[in-house]
Amino acid sequence: MPLKIILVANTDWYLYNFRASLMRDLRSRGAEVVLVSPPGEFAASFRDWGFRWLPWEVGRKTVAPWQETGAIFALARLYRAERPDLVHHHTIKPSIYGTLAARLVGVPAIVNAVTGRGYVFLGEDYRARLLRALIQPVYRLILRSSRVGMIFENQVDRDDFIARRLVPAERTWLIESVGVDPNRFRPQPEPEGVPVVLLAARMLWDKGVGILAEAARILKSRKVAARVVLVGLPDPGNPASIPEKTLLAWQDDGILEWWGWRAAMENVYPQSHIVTLPSFYGEGVPTTLLEAAACARPLVAADIPGARSVISSGENGFLVPPQDALSLADALARLVEAPDLRRKMGQAARRTVLQKFTQQQVNAATIAVYEHLLPELSSVQRGN
Repeated sequence: MPLKIILVANTDWYLYNFRASLMRDLRSRGAEVVLVSPPGEFAASFRDWGFRWLPWEVGRKTVAPWQETGAIFALARLYRAERPDLVHHHTIKPSIYGTLAARLVGVPAIVNAVTGRGYVFLGEDYRARLLRALIQPVYRLILRSSRVGMIFENQVDRDDFIARRLVPAERTWLIESVGVDPNRFRPQPEPEGVPVVLLAARMLWDKGVGILAEAARILKSRKVAARVVLVGLPDPGNPASIPEKTLLAWQDDGILEWWGWRAAMENVYPQSHIVTLPSFYGEGVPTTLLEAAACARPLVAADIPGARSVISSGENGFLVPPQDALSLADALARLVEAPDLRRKMGQAARRTVLQKFTQQQVNAATIAVYEHLLPELSSVQRGN
């Protein structure tokens, strides 16, 4: 029988957008791949691709495992029924709940991918500090098993988990990003007309959307000829979600355009001249920056660890201080007014992706982690 691998996330959107290449790669190597997430509009696509998808109900707004014991036991029942050889959990909550569930039923190998430390580890209010104090012992308990491996997207997050003694250093790996397909996202000439500054993300305050709106006002007051465009939707399950009425108000004020959801982003980036992501909260390597870089667009982002992995400031884009609308406006204006610099930085951005951020490279590194925890996988890959 083929080895069975289950990929788990807290939205089907995550698996659809960021793990399609990995699931196909695993299938091509002879593994059976099962997908698990809460129900959503993308689950039908998994079936169309020939994968089994199973629903898992889990809350988005709660952050403490004792608040959702039902979700943990539901996942344990699913694992007991499916009997996977390896489970791969994505983001903090599935990692905690999934590891508890997998250890309850004896799953042989467990991989957790931390794409950012999130509110519990980065928040400084009373609630965050309390949750941190309560959750850290849970982490220490569940992550010390030799069956558990942790993948981090940036070194800062990895070092933080090790320093807190949440996971032994020898069972951590650094894989920067989920990768990008450079054949799907490829260079195209800039469109004619007024330069377009694009932000593509969920419409969340901590993605820096509000900071960009402020920067857009500054650009407008300086009479800098630029169109600032937002692509993405609010996320009602996230406390940082920006109300739709706020987005529409910005648009009505004439400071930016909100295009809503766009499925084929490979057709959206070529409509831009500059891509920005002034996110100021801890996250992994932002996929939107990699996709834009693959399309040879210069990048402007807040100087935080994930963006730092992609952007060499002054070479393929600019890093600006977090939550600094004035510095963001200055960097954008510089690129808006310098087409030769945009092209030079865009070409450098494309080279950055080809050097270390392709899906082929990331998938190979991820599967190497699987093999470390589950040596049987290497024989499956050789067709034995």
